[in-house]
Amino acid sequence: MARILITNDDGISSEGLHAVAVALHEVGHDVLAVAPSGERSGWGAGVGTLDDGAEFSVEQFHIPGYEKINAWGVDGPPAFCVLTAMLETFGKRPDLVISGSNDGANCGRGILHSGTVGGAMIAQNFGLSGIALSQKRTPSKMIWETSGEVAVAAVDWITNAQRKTVLNINIPNTVFDKIKGVRIARIAAFGTTQTSLTGTVPGNLRIKVSPREVELAPDTDTALLDEGFITVTGLIGYRSENEQCRDAAESIERYAHRLT
Repeated sequence: MARILITNDDGISSEGLHAVAVALHEVGHDVLAVAPSGERSGWGAGVGTLDDGAEFSVEQFHIPGYEKINAWGVDGPPAFCVLTAMLETFGKRPDLVISGSNDGANCGRGILHSGTVGGAMIAQNFGLSGIALSQKRTPSKMIWETSGEVAVAAVDWITNAQRKTVLNINIPNTVFDKIKGVRIARIAAFGTTQTSLTGTVPGNLRIKVSPREVELAPDTDTALLDEGFITVTGLIGYRSENEQCRDAAESIERYAHRLT
């Protein structure tokens, strides 16, 4: 069994995080929950200020009915919560990072800004694998047990996968038996909603979130999730693509020579 760090961007008190923590605890994993003390959505992989001498608050948290699970609320975004655990602030360093389950889907190109995805991606910086879990929000009650079941299955696979593997998994809001299946999905151009701005400049701007009006390719994460499938997308973090920028380097060098 693995020592698993669970974080999210909805906060340590969120039901999605509790469902995943409990499900993994019940099958015997050593669970450590370290998540923001309040909501920190949209932070991506940001960690905030790391200036020498900066302070932040940490408070112990108890998951209702599961006080044996080691849980902490940290005044910082998800990626920072992962950083604190990797520095062994809460005991032994984890073997794996799970971020979620998020209240709402994280698919389409907007995952670049997702604190849920950022929390999983930063695991790569420490040589670990990570899983971002998100459950699509619907008008009906959120069935978080489904995220817990998916988490157990995903952990069972990723513990035997290549180190630094990161998965982004999106889950329909329904009982597990009613899910149509699991599909590998590429990242869509849009997520489940679209965002625009209203207002004047100078003045006040207001964010407007509305239903997506763009038809998406059927093999993308957003489209497959809308159809009732669990989607799985492999993500790659920082890597060099030097062949693509060779011309840029040469052009900068020529320009620099003209200045000397």
